[in-house]
Amino acid sequence: MLIQALRAAAAALVFAALPAGGADEYPTRAVRIVVPFAPGGGTDIVGRILAQRLSERLGQGFIVDNRPAGSGIIGADLVAKAQPDGHTLLFAFSSLASSAKLFSKLPYDPIRDFAPVALATTSPLVLYVHPSVPARDVREFIAYAKANPDKLNYGSSGLGSSPHLATELLMSMAGIQMTHIPYKGIAPAVLGQLANDVQLSFTPMTVGMPHAKVGKLRAIGIGGLQRSAVLPEVPTIHESGLPGFEVTGWWGMLAPARTPLPIVMLLNREIRAVLELAEVRRNLLEQGMDPAGGPPEQFGALIRSDMDKWGDVGKRLGIKLD
Repeated sequence: MLIQALRAAAAALVFAALPAGGADEYPTRAVRIVVPFAPGGGTDIVGRILAQRLSERLGQGFIVDNRPAGSGIIGADLVAKAQPDGHTLLFAFSSLASSAKLFSKLPYDPIRDFAPVALATTSPLVLYVHPSVPARDVREFIAYAKANPDKLNYGSSGLGSSPHLATELLMSMAGIQMTHIPYKGIAPAVLGQLANDVQLSFTPMTVGMPHAKVGKLRAIGIGGLQRSAVLPEVPTIHESGLPGFEVTGWWGMLAPARTPLPIVMLLNREIRAVLELAEVRRNLLEQGMDPAGGPPEQFGALIRSDMDKWGDVGKRLGIKLD
């Protein structure tokens, strides 16, 4: 109890030391939410859900601004260098953290240059193949890939993205080789897969499911350690001969570093309230996404953890990006 009281007192002192105003007047104009990938992907879908609800709750427009270039780096850098007043935000995919230690040069630091606001959702990535691939599960796919070395292409949302690293990890653990074709977001990558330009992709469930339902893609493996309630018939990759394989994506809101704490906490409170709305929860769960929430520091810890995890994986696999 004493520790909790001390923490509360410290938080109050920090809050009081911030400049006057802050959350009292916020937002004073339209808020731009930068989505650093193309429209139609998981980041865009969830970002637009939050933008609509935040607009309704806070009385100002929250407008999604898609910046699909440079594996998400261009959009993230734009926010890192924006005025720290809460009117420019980043809605990020887990690639923000997973790729950070793999690039030799980044124009920003995911920890130093951003203030975590709120974790919105999490979801295991799903391994989808084109119907031309004669494999109904991961074991059959690995056997097919071994029999056809370097004849398969895989798509991703860019160099260093979570789908890219997930496939590199799969190839390493399974002993197979494929050719990487990066796109400016997972939605363009899925379009490439539908056209059979790429035969494989690790894709957020919400993006791939509509195509799988009509037979244009086939889900053969779940990236989480547990099966999904949305696709219970699809086994995990972990249980399909590659024990320990786990790739879970997350989506969350960040602000530029030095954004006043009252604004960060107001946004955190409002995003968590949106995620508790029955319609929003139902929408996300139906798409295989788990509503998250939690305090900013919890989201910050997740970012650090993912940076360390994928930095270690990249080092072990010899992945270095420029």
